[in-house]
Order: sequence, then structure tokens, then C-alpha cells
Amino acid sequence: MSNKEKFVFGTENYKLIIAGVVLSLVGFFLMIGGGSEDPNVFNEEALFSHRRITLAPLLVIAGYGVVIFGIMKKRKAK
Repeated sequence: MSNKEKFVFGTENYKLIIAGVVLSLVGFFLMIGGGSEDPNVFNEEALFSHRRITLAPLLVIAGYGVVIFGIMKKRKAK
């Protein structure tokens, strides 16, 4: 048994899984913030911005999709 046959996934699968994890992390980092220094002040634009409400969750879901695709993709036969 050669060294390449010991791995469950191929290199393309690992690249897709890593790309999906990075994409999900970027989405989570985009959700960070929106707080206020003063608890008596409510900054609606910072909390409900397009980036936090729409873009970040879409990136997280897309990242999960890429990870699932990377896991399910079959290895190319030689």
C-alpha cells in the first residue's frame, strides 16, 4: 500500500474543505461588531447593516456547502 492510498481524501478534497472552512470563518468575522460603547445608545445602522444581516450568513452557508461538497466529491481514479 503506497503512501497516497492511506489518505481518505485526495488533495483536491482537502483543498475544498480548507477553502470552505476559510469561507465560513470570513462570514463569522463579518458578523462581529455592532456594539456600542454606551449601553444607553442604540446604533441601528451598525447593528442591522447589510454586511451583518445578509452577506455574512450567506458566506457561512456557502462555506458549509463547499465543505460538504469537498467531503462528498469522489476521488479521481488513476
